[in-house]
Formats: sequence, structure tokens, C-alpha cells
Amino acid sequence: MVRVLVPLAEGFEELEAITIVDLLRRADIEVVTAGLRDGPVRASRQITVVPDTTLDEALSSDYDMVVLPGGLPGADHLAADQRVNQLLRQMADTGRYIAAICAAPKVLAGAGLLEGKRATAFPGVLDDAPGVIADTAIVVKDGK
Repeated sequence: MVRVLVPLAEGFEELEAITIVDLLRRADIEVVTAGLRDGPVRASRQITVVPDTTLDEALSSDYDMVVLPGGLPGADHLAADQRVNQLLRQMADTGRYIAAICAAPKVLAGAGLLEGKRATAFPGVLDDAPGVIADTAIVVKDGK
């Protein structure tokens, strides 16, 4: 069975996280939500979500894909977390899938995964990202 990890950080965008979790679960894909620390996570519009587990616990399992919801300051918190950066590099190194929504491509850029790659993001998010080939398309796929 395909397994997808959705890390949740304080200030994540509700719509971007909950919609992807809902759609994938409706497709019978196993989705694990993981908070950066134990306990509920407050989203950007002050909705509190209880993740399935913590990131530390989630990292003991393998995933076929990681989906990063955007939202600010959620994407900033993900980008600052070394566990997230290490996970993303491992996913990229092993050819597994990574998706980043809206402001979350800044997490990929911070992990060094967008150099020489096409990417799209919320306006201004990638302005300072080194080596990124900014694209204005709604969806961009460049590798996995």
C-alpha cells in the first residue's frame, strides 16, 4: 500500500493540508499526519488539528511520498526543522515523491532540492531561492 506523510507545523494552511489528506484517504491511500512536536497543531486560521503522530515517531517508518502543505508561518517552521530537511533529502536521494503546495516550495529550496529545477510557489516565496527556475504555472513537475 502507498504511504504518504503530511508534516504539520504551527501556521500551516488548513485547506492545503486537510484537502490532500481527505482526497488521498478517499482513494484508499494511507496518509499519516505528523506534528513537529507532540500535541495539537494550530493552523493559520486558528483551527486546531490533532495529528496522527509526531514527526519523531513518523520517521521510524518509510513513505512513498511526502506532501508539504503551505501557509505561513507553517512553511517557515518546516524549513527551519532539520528533521524535515533530512527527510526531504532522503526522499529525493531514493527517488521517492515530494510535493509542496503554495508557500511550501521554500522548504524544498531551503533543503537544497530546487537548484536547477523548475518550481512554482506563492508569489515572492522563491525570490531568494538560489538556482530555482521559477515558473508561473499552477502546477509544475520536475522530477519526483
